[in-house]
Amino acid sequence: MAVTKRIAAGVVAVAACAASLAGCGAGTTGSSGAKEGTHGARKAAPAPAPKSAVRLIGDGSTAYTGAQPYQPRPERLEPGQKPPQFVVFSWDGAGEDGQRLFSHFRKVAKANKATMTYFLSGVYLLPEAKRDLYRPPQHSPGRSDIGFNDEQGIADTVQQLRLAWLEGSEIGTHFNGHFCGSGGGVGEWSVEDWKDEIAQAKRFVKSWKTTTGMKKASPLPFDYEKELVGARTPCLEGQKNFMSAARELGFRYDTSGVNDQLWPAKKQGLWDLSLQLVPVPGRSFETLTMDYNFYMNQSGARTGDEGRHEHWGDQFRDGLLKGFERAHDGNRAPLVIGNHFESWNGGVYMRAVEEVIERVCTKADVRCVSFRQLADWLDAQDPQTLAKLRTLGVGEAPKEGWKTFLAGRPVPAPKGVPGAPAAKR
Repeated sequence: MAVTKRIAAGVVAVAACAASLAGCGAGTTGSSGAKEGTHGARKAAPAPAPKSAVRLIGDGSTAYTGAQPYQPRPERLEPGQKPPQFVVFSWDGAGEDGQRLFSHFRKVAKANKATMTYFLSGVYLLPEAKRDLYRPPQHSPGRSDIGFNDEQGIADTVQQLRLAWLEGSEIGTHFNGHFCGSGGGVGEWSVEDWKDEIAQAKRFVKSWKTTTGMKKASPLPFDYEKELVGARTPCLEGQKNFMSAARELGFRYDTSGVNDQLWPAKKQGLWDLSLQLVPVPGRSFETLTMDYNFYMNQSGARTGDEGRHEHWGDQFRDGLLKGFERAHDGNRAPLVIGNHFESWNGGVYMRAVEEVIERVCTKADVRCVSFRQLADWLDAQDPQTLAKLRTLGVGEAPKEGWKTFLAGRPVPAPKGVPGAPAAKR
């Protein structure tokens, strides 16, 4: 069924951004923007020593340290094999501030054998004093709708990015200034505007030592030119032109749209791993698999109603679980979930997503992976198998059972795709 037919009037309109869709924290520094005094005097712990030689890149902000640890080897499905249930937990504008939510969810992921995708906003590695180095498309230099950062915030964020990558998670991008709506919002940007924005997002990551003066700090242990293969646009706007730019720059996936819970296909040459619609328990409509969308449907930006906060957190958790069960017991389509390091409505959405992670990632047939890892698995599959999987509707399990539905002659895996079991922690 078409996506637009499954969104009832109660959900915030998909096309209207700044107050309606993923990543819309515009106008505030949120939990990962610059907030003087929120970081305290705590110093970041030293980074663990890499197992291979370090080759610094550029000014030493990033480095090549060898293959990323804890990466599963993609396995091609055998004839008649039921697909694993993939779940992707992702975070928009990932940064560490006084709430310590980045470091907290790193620990949650590790405890539940999960890897995640962290979409870094480039301006979170750019000091407020150097804001004019950012030249946003269609805006004046130094403009950002989510602010910039201070030195301690940058040091803390770099530390979390470093550890997250070493634990097997992915570092993507949420770009820079988070401009939504009319008057220069990302939905109005050209392909060339997007290329410029992406280049600046990379540059801020690759030069944070120069812009902060922290020359003796440990580098990020990856080459961002190679690490960066996917993104989510602010407010889910501007996807078409972004994807055109991303394809030319070698990106592999995008997660900036709205999908039903169906098996992914490629769009403009990229895997379309967009957010999905799931039921809102107790309501007659569905909304996106993101904390912000449940928040806006439940309370918007209103204050008060504290007595309903826990109920809203439960509703978010149960909506995600309903979406999970619908896929897990049905077509086995990957479930894509997006979040922010925020404390909306008393932090109940953070509590809810943690409970979802604990319930689903511990199941034997579930793989909680990053977008990059999911793209690796999709690339390893027989295209005919994926096409067959895409014939299943939302929540639809094969009537004849998986063994018959995916029966057929084995198709050799493409060269270079190993078939060994997934890496263990």
